[in-house]
Amino acid sequence: MKKAMFGLAAFFVCSTVFAGGGGSSSKPLQGMYPIVLSHGLFGWGDSDPNGLINIAKYWGGMDDYLRSQGATVYAPQKSAANSNEVRAQELKDKILYYMAANGYSGKVHIVGHSQGTLDSRYMIANLGMASKVSTYTSLAGVHRGSPIADLVKAVIPDWLKPSVSAVLGVLVQLVWGGGQQNALGALNSLTTEGMAAFNNYTPNSAAVKYFSYSAHITIPDLIQHPLMAILQPINAIGGVIKGLGAANDGLVPVESAKWGNYRGEPSYGILTTGIDHLQIANTLWSGQTWYDVEGFFLKFAKEAKTNQ
Repeated sequence: MKKAMFGLAAFFVCSTVFAGGGGSSSKPLQGMYPIVLSHGLFGWGDSDPNGLINIAKYWGGMDDYLRSQGATVYAPQKSAANSNEVRAQELKDKILYYMAANGYSGKVHIVGHSQGTLDSRYMIANLGMASKVSTYTSLAGVHRGSPIADLVKAVIPDWLKPSVSAVLGVLVQLVWGGGQQNALGALNSLTTEGMAAFNNYTPNSAAVKYFSYSAHITIPDLIQHPLMAILQPINAIGGVIKGLGAANDGLVPVESAKWGNYRGEPSYGILTTGIDHLQIANTLWSGQTWYDVEGFFLKFAKEAKTNQ
């Protein structure tokens, strides 16, 4: 009887340990290279924010969540509105400074969102950073352009564009902080025409593993997608015209977001009407109400660790 009880107790102890993954699973990202989060257009960094926008969280606390799982995370600030090339140089400078300041000479994992996927790609391909990057993960990247950017560029008359750019530049500086902004440069970088040219001179590096995720809105309802639901139908029409299909997240067609090893979309319940462009990165905490954002971030971070 005593032996039977001892065996039963041992079974429960072992079951508890393995169910929890043991001591090592409490920090599943421990031991991986640092993660660099690259924000998108009109975005901001969580590690060194500037301007009035620093009261908000671009990554919706996901940088802190990844740290809680054992990762070292850096979310630098770049120009809120500028070309892919200018932002790429800023990103490179920030990463190299961060590495030097922390006495780190190894590699990093890049996770980009929206335009942040493009400046990261340019930095790797054209600014000598391929040897410093282990993996690259794209979240709703604008790799083949956005029909919304095409529409905005077409609607604004050429004679008015300099004035619009100047006004937006001043506004961005007041709210976001930082240096010189170039809204027209950002717009041109995100059009389907601009991205076709960009892709020609920004090839993937054989030294880096590329992964990508997309998102799309299934029903453009204003409750779950208060901003992107307005843009989704327009983007759908433009996507069909441009040969990118109707499925989109409000700003980026699914076909545009695919790059390298395409890994699909975040999982969500039957009551959620898809994931939009902001929600995939949990920008301003927009995604966590509708799907398991922490589980999604942990999934692609663990994938990066496995492939480092």
